Amino acid sequence: MNIQLLVVAKTDEKYLQQGIDLYVKRLSHYVNFEMTVIPALKESKNLSPDDVKGREGVLIIKALEKTDCVILLDEHGMENTSKGFAQFLQKQMNSGIRRLTFVVGGAFGFSPDVYARANGKIALSQMTFSHQMVRLFFVEQLYRAFTILKNEPYHND
Repeated sequence: MNIQLLVVAKTDEKYLQQGIDLYVKRLSHYVNFEMTVIPALKESKNLSPDDVKGREGVLIIKALEKTDCVILLDEHGMENTSKGFAQFLQKQMNSGIRRLTFVVGGAFGFSPDVYARANGKIALSQMTFSHQMVRLFFVEQLYRAFTILKNEPYHND
């Protein structure tokens, strides 16, 4: 199985990108992982939040393959422990999915069309994080999940 993290706009902060790069490198030992960046919209300051979500939604859907299992990182999604997330990943791998795509939307979230295309939603927390910080938190949790599945000493109970 391949895993993709699809994000809107590049990561602006160097410290966040360094952390993301660290975990992406670590993930390469466990899974074929790629992070795909959809370019930020130009002139988005002149658009309403709904217009931004709609235009970003078109780009998100365009970046997906028809066979992708799409999981949105969404504040209203299913919450899990790290072990629960690891079990979720194991179920996805056992199901024969070719590519599991997790999506981080832009600052305003997702359009209705993206919600309609999604196969599920997960929340990293009940707290709100910037869409750029979520990227680092997610790749760390993905790495943690694989170490849990491999019974490696990274996660402490």
